[in-house]
Amino acid sequence: MKKYLVGFVKYSRFVYAVYFYCGSALLRVLRWFVRPDDRLLLFVSYGGKKFDDSPKAVYRALIEDPRFAGFRIVWAFNRPEAFDIPIGEKIRTDTLKYFTTALKARCWITNSSVERGLSFIGKHTFQVNTWHGSPIKKMGGDIARQNNSFKSKSTVVPDVFLAQSRFDADIFSRVFAIPKNRFRIIGLPRNDELANTPADRIASFRCELGIPEGKQAILYAPTFREYDQTKAKECTLALPVDFGKWKRELGDRYVLLLRAHYEVAHAMGAIDGEFVRDVSGFPDLNKLMLASDLLVSDYSSIFFDYSILNKPMLCFAYDYDKYAEQRGVYFDIREELSAGRILTTENDVIAELKNFDRAGYIRKTAAFREKYVTEYGRSSQRTVAIITENLGLR
Repeated sequence: MKKYLVGFVKYSRFVYAVYFYCGSALLRVLRWFVRPDDRLLLFVSYGGKKFDDSPKAVYRALIEDPRFAGFRIVWAFNRPEAFDIPIGEKIRTDTLKYFTTALKARCWITNSSVERGLSFIGKHTFQVNTWHGSPIKKMGGDIARQNNSFKSKSTVVPDVFLAQSRFDADIFSRVFAIPKNRFRIIGLPRNDELANTPADRIASFRCELGIPEGKQAILYAPTFREYDQTKAKECTLALPVDFGKWKRELGDRYVLLLRAHYEVAHAMGAIDGEFVRDVSGFPDLNKLMLASDLLVSDYSSIFFDYSILNKPMLCFAYDYDKYAEQRGVYFDIREELSAGRILTTENDVIAELKNFDRAGYIRKTAAFREKYVTEYGRSSQRTVAIITENLGLR
């Protein structure tokens, strides 16, 4: 029921407007009755869906820093019982305790939003937004009005917004109305691991995932299409592929790790576990990227992260024209990553993998990284330094 209500609010402009104005007004009144706590830190990843990504990387660096000893560290989750955290407390999102905790907190660390589609912030709250990728698809104010997605009405601006390059900062500054002096081009904390994991650890990840010796692992990570929805307002995805055919054509050389976006993972159905491994629910995306030998995706920001690994990346954009019209894109990702042909059908992808120009694709990856991911490798420590400075810690 809650999932249906969230979808109804999220994709109905009128209902969202009622929710936004009434909810924001109530919280701004509540703000006057909540005393700030200068030693309270609130972490939220993907709106409470996960315990991962850049907030988790910052959390790991922060709990090892003695300057934060004695701080109250709180993680907010949609289902707190589903996660174990080594240090700190767990609370449930969309509860009175969640909103009062957010109002009390001295610092928010999030990769999306803490506000639950509303507009509020604590009296003394310092907000760090790591975001969760670089933009291929149109964002915020650039989304066409007819699209089912639309930007939040919040006027709260993060104190610090992280970026991997000037490309990120320029777009996010415009579409989210964030002053450019709020951006720190220091990379994303979640990607430090990609830049710094040694070869022996990568080998252990491959063993953990059961990748056979002598075979290459394809990580297939398609994103969601928010304009394809069920009656319950849930996103769905029907891939134009026959994995049985992939197995027949490629199974002697490859295994395939299928990583569906969390918005559509429920719609994937049963997956053959011999050639195709459904790793949509695997808790650590970095392990999947590190363990795999190449990436196939479409319009996902995973391309930016994966480029740090200097491995081949294939763009299988089978519905490019529809996606560009319905959602909108900032550049033609097909052209950026093509090492010879544009891949529009599964036959194209299979043929490319059977006659693979690995060196050519790696050259395209390097050019992509140099253009779009100019900073990476030390972001967690640099983010903690920003927090300690703004909280007045020595």
